[in-house]
Amino acid sequence: MAAQTTDGTHFDLVVIGGGPGGYVGAIRAAQLGMKVACVERDKLGGVCLNWGCIPTKALLHNAELYREAITHGSEWGLEIDASAVKVDWDRVVGRSRKVTGSLNNGVAFLLKKNKIQHIQGHARIVEGASGGKPCRIEIAEATGHYYGGTGGKATGTITADKVMIATGAAPRSLPGVEADGETVVTSYEAMTLAKRPKSMVVVGSGAIGMEFAYFYNAFGTKVTVVEMQDRILPVEDDDISAAAQKTFSRQGIDFLTGHTVVKVERGKKGATVVAGSVADPSKTTTLECDVVLVAIGVVGRFDGLFDEKLGLRIEKGHIWTDYRDKKEPTYATSVPGVYAIGDVIGPPWLAHVASEEAVACVERMAGHHTLGVDYAAIPGCTYCNPQIGSIGMTERDAKAKGLDYVAGVYQLKSHGKAIAVGATAGLVKLITSKPYGEILGCHIFGEDASELIAEIGLAIRLEATAEDIISTVHAHPTMAESLHEAALATENRAIHA
Repeated sequence: MAAQTTDGTHFDLVVIGGGPGGYVGAIRAAQLGMKVACVERDKLGGVCLNWGCIPTKALLHNAELYREAITHGSEWGLEIDASAVKVDWDRVVGRSRKVTGSLNNGVAFLLKKNKIQHIQGHARIVEGASGGKPCRIEIAEATGHYYGGTGGKATGTITADKVMIATGAAPRSLPGVEADGETVVTSYEAMTLAKRPKSMVVVGSGAIGMEFAYFYNAFGTKVTVVEMQDRILPVEDDDISAAAQKTFSRQGIDFLTGHTVVKVERGKKGATVVAGSVADPSKTTTLECDVVLVAIGVVGRFDGLFDEKLGLRIEKGHIWTDYRDKKEPTYATSVPGVYAIGDVIGPPWLAHVASEEAVACVERMAGHHTLGVDYAAIPGCTYCNPQIGSIGMTERDAKAKGLDYVAGVYQLKSHGKAIAVGATAGLVKLITSKPYGEILGCHIFGEDASELIAEIGLAIRLEATAEDIISTVHAHPTMAESLHEAALATENRAIHA
């Protein structure tokens, strides 16, 4: 959607950022009767739709199809000659970009439908609300790269009673090693590499690192993952991390845990990565590769967004808001009239959290009662195959809090539906408190984990117990029955274990 002339226009709310936090918040505000503008420096849909959640899932689906056909086709009675299967890399990547294009248009339609003014450009807040005066925002031509930058030539100024920042986050750089987009890349470039590298070192084994490691390994790239912690997927429950490392190692991914990257040297045909042991820094491992993917986390993206005289409060690379201090936050920043939600205010860096924070923020602006965001029950998913879905406390958390708990574990190797579809790798782990069976957390490694975790999210919101899961009839044969078995396991009643 082209930019519109807006110089001097006043709005009830200006949303800066058109991602899953920004456009959702803008739509909810419009539903509540506000006059709204959404300023986006790049494509509508933000990082999630254009460079993250959606296109990566399109790529991963391609990888799943290819790997299943080549590796397991004979199990299904499909005689496939792997040497004769041709991968059209341009079309693999092109499909993911086509998906984003379709969804871009969908977001533009939603803004237009809700009478939200879309402004293309870089926003800079020059004044907060004070003394009865509104916030003032300068609009300029966007300069820089697609995941950040500042403003160029000014195109106008708008005002607003309130401003909501939803500018997301950008990849964190490896100290001393700047990404060049070719040899050393971030998740952005990893989605659109001109050709598949023969070898890759992935630095970091969080969700982003592991998804790309799976994707490239599935298509034949030799992948080595370097992780500082002693296990991969370090935020996950220990049993899930162990099972995932075992499974993905069998798929051909190499892991170097307990190591940090000491040095990266670029060469004419790739890079040399030197990794040092955390336990003994004198011990190093040298890795040669075509491409290095840095996936060590993100930082809030707000460069060029605020006039320095406003004194915006920043903490740990993110915009501070009152959600850190209040039980029912408004998401107010230190600048009067300015609010912020989503990745730009810190973890958890998840699109669905940004959307929920945006809704809570604008509803509280409008004086509406809202339950807000339950940060103790945020689902997180990793979309490799097998998938990972988690919510609530890990067993590590329960121990650290000194809780009296029980963990019910059910292995998928004996699960009927898993056997039928050839997806027996994995487990379901349900953590409940004693003596009443309150659900503290659930962790799934297996087929459809990202879908299954929703049941436990609802259960936690309704303060359900393990007995409630047990007494709920689950259809047979389904993967969802594995949740039933894990609940039974918390009472030593598992049938198929």
